Amino acid sequence: MKHSINNKSEGNISRRNIIKTGLLLAGGALLPSACQTSAGATGTNTSSSKPQETKVTGRRKLGGKLEVSSVGIGVQNMSRKYTTEVPSRPEMHNIIRTAFDRGVTFYDAAEAYGPHEVERILGEGVAPFRNKVVICSKFGWNIDQNTGQRLPGLNSRPDHVRNVVEGMLKRLHTDRIDLLYQHRVDPAVPIEDVAGLMKDLMNEGKVLHYGLSEPGLQTVRRAHAVHPVTAIQNEYSLIWRGPENDVIPLCEELGIGFVPWSPLGVGFLTGAIDANTRFAPGDIRGIEPRFSPENLPHNLALVDLVKRWGAQKGATPTQISLAWLLAQKPWIVPIPGTTQMAHLLENNGADAVRFTPDEIGQFNTELAKIEIKGERLPQMVLQFSGVEAPLKK
Repeated sequence: MKHSINNKSEGNISRRNIIKTGLLLAGGALLPSACQTSAGATGTNTSSSKPQETKVTGRRKLGGKLEVSSVGIGVQNMSRKYTTEVPSRPEMHNIIRTAFDRGVTFYDAAEAYGPHEVERILGEGVAPFRNKVVICSKFGWNIDQNTGQRLPGLNSRPDHVRNVVEGMLKRLHTDRIDLLYQHRVDPAVPIEDVAGLMKDLMNEGKVLHYGLSEPGLQTVRRAHAVHPVTAIQNEYSLIWRGPENDVIPLCEELGIGFVPWSPLGVGFLTGAIDANTRFAPGDIRGIEPRFSPENLPHNLALVDLVKRWGAQKGATPTQISLAWLLAQKPWIVPIPGTTQMAHLLENNGADAVRFTPDEIGQFNTELAKIEIKGERLPQMVLQFSGVEAPLKK
């Protein structure tokens, strides 16, 4: 049996210890884009099938205007992995540049990742071709702009966000951010103030498009009324299909693009995790109910599904999982992340995998028979999702 994460027992990992490590505010495993990176950091291809070609040729539009590659890349873990290891900076630059050489034009970062350091790595990496790619970042966590210290809670006050954007531009070595998200809805700041600032920054040329991550539905409508939202970024994958109930229909209604973070289910859909897997201290998956020792064996039925389909279609479980997302809507663009070259190339190969209408129907019929047990995240993290901004007085 494989123990690709850690053989040790989970029993000594407490929520108190996780909070003490600062992960909740760190832009580490608890923030968007983080979970997708795990697939690259820990995933291994368990299929013997030959991987599809790794050139991303497909292009999609978010919000009807912003054209990006059909598969993007999340760079969140390029400053620090789940296990607190610091990756080689030159190798991260190499992965960023190889992604571009292989057709990827959509790069996702955030102020909170590092904090600040991932934006620096990305800015350095894309410098040779900055004008040919789409750079995304996110604001919203309460981070001291001078020291990078993580302070409690959220902060989307317009004066603070203005300072954040100025810092982002310097770290990213650019004069504009192509797509800027509010990382989480601030329950103390009306969304009209946030969207109004985004409109001002767009008029100034410092931001080209804006989006929201894990927002409440009414908050999306209110923001969109001030200035059109280009994209919503929520967790979405075969193991977490919650957005299908409300967020994706809302995006379709309003013409908003959808960007799934954690499209590989924190590495689960790669086939790298089995019933005996236990997670290293500090790894968010160790306190996710869906990966508890009680629920994990049951949920592996989903991995069996993507392995079977991978064998049928000459693709890996990773590629099947990403291709399924691409098949849902033409304006959905997953952003799998990695710190390993082989996994970048594997992720890119999803662009070449196609489902016929009959195949997607059969796949979904089999998928519907699988019930996932356990919440997607601990409650201390879920409390930041689906929040509605206060009404403007």
